[in-house]
Amino acid sequence: MGEVELGKIVGAGNVLTDDATLEQYAKDMSFTQPVRPAAVVKVSSLEDIQNLVKWANETETSLVPVSSKGPHFRGDTVPSTGGAVIVDLSGMKKVIHVGRKNRMVMFEAGVTYSELKAAVEAEGMRLNMPLAPRASKSVLGSILEREPVTMPVYQWDIADPTGCFEVVFGNGELFRTGAAAGSGTIEEQWAAGGSQKEAAGPSSGSIYRLLQGAQGTMGICSWGTVRTEILPNMESPWLIGSDNPEKLFSAASWLVRMRLANELFILSNVELAMLMCKDAEDFATIKASLPPFVLFYNQAAYKYFPEEKMAILEKDAEEVLKKYGLKAYKKIGDVLADNLLKVSKDVSPEPFWKLRKTGACQDIFVVTVYDSIPGILDVMTQYAEKFGFSRNDIGCYIQPMVQGVNVHVEFNLFYDPTNADEVARAKELTNAVTVPLMNAGGFFSRVYGDEASIVYERSMSTVGALKKVKDVLDPNGIMNPGKLCF
Repeated sequence: MGEVELGKIVGAGNVLTDDATLEQYAKDMSFTQPVRPAAVVKVSSLEDIQNLVKWANETETSLVPVSSKGPHFRGDTVPSTGGAVIVDLSGMKKVIHVGRKNRMVMFEAGVTYSELKAAVEAEGMRLNMPLAPRASKSVLGSILEREPVTMPVYQWDIADPTGCFEVVFGNGELFRTGAAAGSGTIEEQWAAGGSQKEAAGPSSGSIYRLLQGAQGTMGICSWGTVRTEILPNMESPWLIGSDNPEKLFSAASWLVRMRLANELFILSNVELAMLMCKDAEDFATIKASLPPFVLFYNQAAYKYFPEEKMAILEKDAEEVLKKYGLKAYKKIGDVLADNLLKVSKDVSPEPFWKLRKTGACQDIFVVTVYDSIPGILDVMTQYAEKFGFSRNDIGCYIQPMVQGVNVHVEFNLFYDPTNADEVARAKELTNAVTVPLMNAGGFFSRVYGDEASIVYERSMSTVGALKKVKDVLDPNGIMNPGKLCF
């Protein structure tokens, strides 16, 4: 299998072929068919990655990049073909550069949110993070997958807060995207006052878009950069409950549009209770105390005149809410706004919050606009009931993105992984609802597993274009074959 050759590249101790390790990478918590890899290789440098890609091309061996520790949920890290080698980047832990002046940070592939969060906060900055990511989630993996972030007011493009990437394409070529593609080494760029913050480029191209959402099918990234924000001097979080989610959608739209909030999102009572609970019993108590939907928003003021700024923000938000007959509170049911703020902008303690009630979770998510959300909610409710799931089985997370221009709508299907009937029904529901959600206005910008073939059937021109790009960047098809439309 080339174990000796792999050992020469990364060191014999970094090539794992024991049964326990291979079984761990053969499956995840998704419905993807298990496939056992031939080996797991732990890389620690760019040179390791380059030599490994060269070897894979010479031996026609598939490579599956993995930057986060488990549990994994989407099937993108499970090999689709036998004989594949898992490229484990989780040991690449260096925070390369923290730039307070330009508000950016550069980090290697294995750096997690908790690790990067500590590094930037030490410099008076903060990350625009997804909602309570798991402790083992790599930041690079998250931004490559375009996971939604909780502060839409600081998101100017769907890729934000992404900056630049260093990538070894499947053809073995080393490439840097965006501002990092400028002349000279990274150190020389720093010396000249450059900052690897701008994602677009080189020239008029936006090469980073070929990497985001690609699930490792184009190449392996060694490091990335993200834009950071300043830590506020004062914060004021609020909760709004309603049994009419459309009122909350309208209020959220204006709060973002008028830049009256930093963090802002909407959760169903199931989702909010799951996020805040400790166990199944605690979940039931919290959920019973909540209205069907809750809008959370957090207002922030900074160094200069923070009290005056906060007073203006709170007054303006109150005026917006009055238009829809809504009022914000510091506590709703058993949930304090201060506690939700703390939970939302930190990594999830173990067990991961989506697994606390039943032990497994299947995510179904689309991008849409505000006007389409009610129809999407109706479709999901109808199909859930058709497959034997009630509202109490499904969480809903609504996250405005890109200054409120579009919205991430996510359904979390909680089920018992030891119950064969629940597993089967969850899988059937996931596949059955894909087309109806598209018909209701949902756009699947990130597709995994069986969902990918369903979605790509609707856009064969996109498939053709992607395959042309794949032929250039990965002509031998070694990078994570079997994913997306490859």
